[in-house]
Amino acid sequence: MKKLIALSFASACSAFAQAETDGLTVSGFGTIGAARSDTNEARFVRSNQAEGVADTAKFGLDSNLGLQVDYEFNDTWSATTQVLTRKATSPSFTTDLTWAFVQVKINDELNVRVGRMGLPTFLISDYQNVGYANTLMRPPIEMYVQAPIESGDGVDFNYQHAFDNWNLSAQGLAGVSRGKLFLPGTAATATYRAPTMALALGAEMGPVTLRLSHLQARMTSNDIGPINNLVSSLTTAGFGQLGKDMSILSGKRLTFTAVGLTGKWHNIVVQGEYGRRRAKDPAYVPDTNAWYAMFGYRMGEVLLYYSHAEYKGAGSSVTLPASFPTSGSLSTAVRSVLTSSAQNSDALGVRWDFARSVALKVQVDRVKPTAKSGSLIYGPATGLKNSVTVVGVTLDFVF
Repeated sequence: MKKLIALSFASACSAFAQAETDGLTVSGFGTIGAARSDTNEARFVRSNQAEGVADTAKFGLDSNLGLQVDYEFNDTWSATTQVLTRKATSPSFTTDLTWAFVQVKINDELNVRVGRMGLPTFLISDYQNVGYANTLMRPPIEMYVQAPIESGDGVDFNYQHAFDNWNLSAQGLAGVSRGKLFLPGTAATATYRAPTMALALGAEMGPVTLRLSHLQARMTSNDIGPINNLVSSLTTAGFGQLGKDMSILSGKRLTFTAVGLTGKWHNIVVQGEYGRRRAKDPAYVPDTNAWYAMFGYRMGEVLLYYSHAEYKGAGSSVTLPASFPTSGSLSTAVRSVLTSSAQNSDALGVRWDFARSVALKVQVDRVKPTAKSGSLIYGPATGLKNSVTVVGVTLDFVF
């Protein structure tokens, strides 16, 4: 792959087989995985996922299949399309168009793309769905649950410049993100529209990569049932302004900022990231902070790793009026919505690259919900307090 976005994908997947004919390149990736937990009181899920797993093994948590087609018209113009099949906001496998853009190469350091691109939100946004490209079985949920939107339609630029031993990069995007959000409390989904701007800066020296990203979105949704019902109740009770503050019917500004690092030293592999979500306009969405750290040690084709992750609430952008009641069903409902869930987890795993372009992973997660069942879904109304153990096995591949 000669395009910049494909370069990031190919560099992550070092053994990458391609079918290429007259400028056309077809490639792909996939994961076949099974997982289960030790409880049926709640379900363990990935970010923005509707089904998850309980105490019965299922294949939908981590399994996916992606296909990418690149076409190079000449040295300046090219096009890329990618589709991804997985379980997300639906209990069934669905296929989404994740990338679809035309790219123009301005020079050796700068290119511009128009169409649908992945948002440069996280350290591994370019390849977060490519299991083979990641050490961990899945991106840490505590970090990635903060910003579930993944793509936007618009225009972006990618710039790279070598300076001494450093390779500096910048990616900026302006566009509109559209999609669905899973609502854990109701097992329903809501559609959203979010004009979005994002900027990511990177610095790479040898095996060490540092990345800083910032995203701002004006989130609008008119079918978040639980919030709409709560706003109606507040209006009826004489707290119409509070209802408007909590609602996102008119569009509310949300930001997400993250800094991350990956590195290798001899047989040691490290990766870490810190992120924070903030509502810049009053909105029901709580402010949050999250971080994770992963340490691995490679022995030939086998890599042992451990990670710890945490996320918790950091307040709310909504101020309750002085006259708002301190007790009662309406007070309880409002205060519950404005309070963030929280959890921490430890993961221990092993990766075995037993064949070219194929890796087997086994991972055990110990998840501790500390507020509102954490990121677990379908939990008890009072919130799950007990720790949950999740065991998963995946076969990751690229082709």
